[in-house]
Amino acid sequence: MPTWTDKDERQYEHIKDEQLDRGRTEERAKEVAARTVNQQRRREGRTPKSKTEGTGNPNARLEERSIDELRNRAGELDIDGRSQMDKQELVQAIRAANG
Repeated sequence: MPTWTDKDERQYEHIKDEQLDRGRTEERAKEVAARTVNQQRRREGRTPKSKTEGTGNPNARLEERSIDELRNRAGELDIDGRSQMDKQELVQAIRAANG
């Protein structure tokens, strides 16, 4: 786990508990909480990388994700030419690859 402040730890526990209350599994609740805390740390510039390495919230529409998240997802799907695509092209290519 990254070096989190006490505030980050409290935020993590709070989000995890909320997710459990909503019926998420323990594993999924931990994942959502950690992603949320790390996203906040990135926004505040408290991480070495300002860009996400993930693929975004899987429950979010593709149009709501950042271009970096879309490129990461396109990489997982092995879509050729993804580095040259704009956001709309990435969305279309990902949808086509997902069938």
